[in-house]
Amino acid sequence: MSMNFDDCATARGGFPRPFPDTPENVLEQFSLSGKVTVVTGAADGLGYAVAEAFAEAGGDVAMWYNSNDVAITKAKALGEQCGVRTMAYQVDVSDPEQVQAVTAKVARDFGKIDVFVANAGMAISKPILEQTLPEFEKQMSVNVNGVVYCAKYAGEIFKSQGFGNLIITSSMSGHIVNVPTDQPIYNGTKAFVTHFGKSLAREWREFARVNVVSPGFFDTKMGASPSAVNEAYRMAVLGRQGHVKEIKGIYLYLASSASSYMTGSDVLIDGGYVLP
Repeated sequence: MSMNFDDCATARGGFPRPFPDTPENVLEQFSLSGKVTVVTGAADGLGYAVAEAFAEAGGDVAMWYNSNDVAITKAKALGEQCGVRTMAYQVDVSDPEQVQAVTAKVARDFGKIDVFVANAGMAISKPILEQTLPEFEKQMSVNVNGVVYCAKYAGEIFKSQGFGNLIITSSMSGHIVNVPTDQPIYNGTKAFVTHFGKSLAREWREFARVNVVSPGFFDTKMGASPSAVNEAYRMAVLGRQGHVKEIKGIYLYLASSASSYMTGSDVLIDGGYVLP
């Protein structure tokens, strides 16, 4: 539904809004000093790279993991290396009670949450006719339900604080229909979270920003299968997979004041895979 200027001014408290207190110096804009960040799926792969980026930029980091206890030692080492506060929390993001409880605990432990990265995900690479219903439900529980639960409970804290920043990890496969991989359920889950993030950006416009990152093939455990590697070589314009260090800057940009005029965006980082 469209609104005229007067309708908008009444509904949203008037325009224009003031500019944010963003530093003039561009390097200062990228600092996360004084900010509290949460990263799910942070034990390894893209999630750990994001946690590392945030700590290197001066932010405190709550690293969520499910079963890989290496996150505990990684969090301790990262905090000591970067001189920031880091803690590891074991959370199954497919369990709403765990997500609610641990989100509240992080807010108590750190005093607030500035940035929440809903990154945890999984893939079962099978055609739909070969995939079992339990396998389908498992992917949905993590990739879709897990993101929804994280958004709901982080969003409640953002609203109560009056500020916040949600970043959702999707995938390039979430917005193109001709991905030649045998993972239709995974592709569908990522299409959901991409559009979910865009909808949240509008719903939360009064108190939080929401953006989406859509990676292509990266050199992680999830992208380690021979078919994934060959697909990256064949289709990516750059002729290779991405290294996890090459994605750190995207998340830091979205988490920092440098992106203060950015919300509802889907940032594609795929080495040119989806180019026509």
